[in-house]
Amino acid sequence: MSIALSDTSTTAAHRYVMTFVCEDRPGIVHAITGAIVAVDGNIAESRQFESGDSHRFYMRVEIVTAASLEEVRTALAEVIDRFGLEATIDRVGRPLRTLILTSTATHCVNDLLYQASTGNLAIEVPLVLGNHETPARFAEFHGVPFEHRPVTSAEEKAAFEDRVREAIVEHDVELVVLARYMQILSPELCADLAGRCINIHHSFLPGFKGANPYRQAYARGVKQIGATAHFVTTDLDEGPIIEQEVIRVDHTRSPRELMALGQDTEVRTLRQAVGLFAQSRVLLDGSRTIVFR
Repeated sequence: MSIALSDTSTTAAHRYVMTFVCEDRPGIVHAITGAIVAVDGNIAESRQFESGDSHRFYMRVEIVTAASLEEVRTALAEVIDRFGLEATIDRVGRPLRTLILTSTATHCVNDLLYQASTGNLAIEVPLVLGNHETPARFAEFHGVPFEHRPVTSAEEKAAFEDRVREAIVEHDVELVVLARYMQILSPELCADLAGRCINIHHSFLPGFKGANPYRQAYARGVKQIGATAHFVTTDLDEGPIIEQEVIRVDHTRSPRELMALGQDTEVRTLRQAVGLFAQSRVLLDGSRTIVFR
């Protein structure tokens, strides 16, 4: 059994979001809703899914109740134990503490910081870590601390990753976002961040790797470009996919225009993936995700 809790709200009516994952069996929904009724909770939103591949049950519920978080927890404790539920309970809209890693490309980190500052994205960024100094001005503009640590050797890479681990503990980080951080994380750090690290990369049809992918795409006359946001795993760029977007292009687009369109797509895709995760709408089902929109 695992359950994550947040601070209670001071208002008379609280809105909580809950997620539940377990082996599928009869009676799960009935038991959960019964516990909600026991605290005079009103279900504002509910989604559920049974995976035919893994035979696991997934559920996300938002409720409104005058009960405290501790009272809701107490009401659900017996159900969680009985069904062996992996459960989380949180306050709807609570900003998720998010560490951003970045390199020279600034379009994604700038958008995340802007969206967080306006309240459009439910994240709180205590620190931006970069292996180049380029993004520093954007962090400074948004009032977010920035640290530059070069990664030009194996020793510097290990030191950077050690700093990531320190920052996670120091700032109680719940999510790490690779906002075009152009370094491959070590298998050890990937394991440490399993299920809570999101990456963004371009996704062309066909795909192009290496330097100048947009110029390669131009040379091949691609008709679609896009972006993929996914969880980071030890398999490079092959983690469970959270969000994807594809747009059509044609022969009239220059390499510079393709890059501009591609970067705009990356920004939107990453923003959407982070937002879905922050709202507890993304649950892992093996090598894929269950996304309750």
